[in-house]
Amino acid sequence: MQSDNIQTSKSIQQETGRTFHLATRLLPARIRHPTYVMYAFFRVADEVVDQPEGPPPTVQHEQLEVIREAALGNIDPAETDHVAVLAAFQDLAERHDISEETINVFIDAMEMDIAQARYDTFEDLREYMRGSAVAVGHMMTEVMDPPQKEAALPHATALAEAFQLSNFLRDVREDIHDYGRVYLPQETLERHGVTEEQLADAEVDDAFRAVMQEELARTDELYREGVAGIRYLPEDCQFGVLLAAVLYADHHRLIRDRGYDVLTETPDLTRRRRLWLLARTWWHWRRNGDPEATFYTVSAVSERGPGETPTDAHGHGQPAWRG
Repeated sequence: MQSDNIQTSKSIQQETGRTFHLATRLLPARIRHPTYVMYAFFRVADEVVDQPEGPPPTVQHEQLEVIREAALGNIDPAETDHVAVLAAFQDLAERHDISEETINVFIDAMEMDIAQARYDTFEDLREYMRGSAVAVGHMMTEVMDPPQKEAALPHATALAEAFQLSNFLRDVREDIHDYGRVYLPQETLERHGVTEEQLADAEVDDAFRAVMQEELARTDELYREGVAGIRYLPEDCQFGVLLAAVLYADHHRLIRDRGYDVLTETPDLTRRRRLWLLARTWWHWRRNGDPEATFYTVSAVSERGPGETPTDAHGHGQPAWRG
């Protein structure tokens, strides 16, 4: 039964997370199978609030609470609409000692998506990501169980934030049209004089490009911080995480190549591009075995030069492009 539950989770990842699925396949089986389960759990919860014509907020809250109680082991997954996924997650949480706090923080973030669709500052957005992305990174770290877990965790936090920010920057069009959400910080939009009407009307001008440049610079810095911690992970996990970083960051290349236009069409990596990045990353990894050196050679994120002062993870400093 457990193998069937894992297969169900794997199928969900294959169908809805092609980029992450490719990287997951490069992880050892002891990590790969739990990753399928975690992804499916995250997806099941996320889809409660990511339905353009979904149920009313009260029903969404009720559905999330059922998922929470099942994930915490307080109710039988058979009482839910997601028996296989939640049964597999219950088993995973028990075996890997996933804390109740981490589960609650994640579900709380999904609850936030019901009522909150704007974030005034990056710090406000970061508080949301503490559940939606960082909790995910912490669960992955618990499952990988690196020898220096405390050293690895801050980097896992940064990398999880970078992944989610890349998705936000890629999905501006989809988020505002399908869900009525804007994940670009309001302070950044206001600083450059960009309105939500402009986003909805797909008006790409120099002001919007400046917004995207600023947020891409911030996200690039989080990738730098996150990738610096891959060396703390078990050796057989490092390449899979590195490849995920390369693939997610490649959306930045797509965005820049399109002149920062994410409003008329959502940039998407082709299968051919993903496989090319896999081959190139593997070749450089085999040559040097250094995750940071490989990342900067292959990815769309450049290694910070001596004269650069990009926006740091907290939004301080001045992006190099503004100098």
